[in-house]
Amino acid sequence: MPTSEPTTLTAPEILLELVDTEGRTIGTAEKLSAHQSPGRLHRAFSVFLFDTEGRLLLQQRALGKYHSPGVWSNTCCGHPYPGEPPFVAAARRTAEELGAGPVRMQQAGTVTYNHPDEATGLVEQEYNHLFVGIAETTQRPDPAEVADIRFVTPGELAELRAAKPFSVWFGTVLDAALPEVRELFPDAGW
Repeated sequence: MPTSEPTTLTAPEILLELVDTEGRTIGTAEKLSAHQSPGRLHRAFSVFLFDTEGRLLLQQRALGKYHSPGVWSNTCCGHPYPGEPPFVAAARRTAEELGAGPVRMQQAGTVTYNHPDEATGLVEQEYNHLFVGIAETTQRPDPAEVADIRFVTPGELAELRAAKPFSVWFGTVLDAALPEVRELFPDAGW
């Protein structure tokens, strides 16, 4: 099994787990083919890490990424390798992309969606495992993965979303993760 999902590989070299609507594995597909229209339902994960004040760590995706380059999104997102537990994949990719793994991370449910991305022509049809937790105080983002990072309050997030492009999945996964976020940070305004 490969140990990372570097952007230097072409998308067809990376396999994703195809799933049914209940999240049961039904096969595999190459990463790019799973995202080409009309899309194939596959397993994914989304991570939302916060500082101790309850500010959300966002990342701006690197401009060199073939999918959703340059847009802002949640702390980390990606796809487990076939057979890799989503929690393990989420912790692994967070450390690879940000140069620091989560201090604490817990499951926050799942959400399924189908979002075409007009900018790239790709489709996000995902059974997404959600995770929330606490970020390290210092990140060292991999520039091949991440163009910028920023901790934001709910108000700052609203301003940024009004001014900058975000990933097509961001609103859906954030809304689905909010109940767990509010339990972790009841006074942060989420």
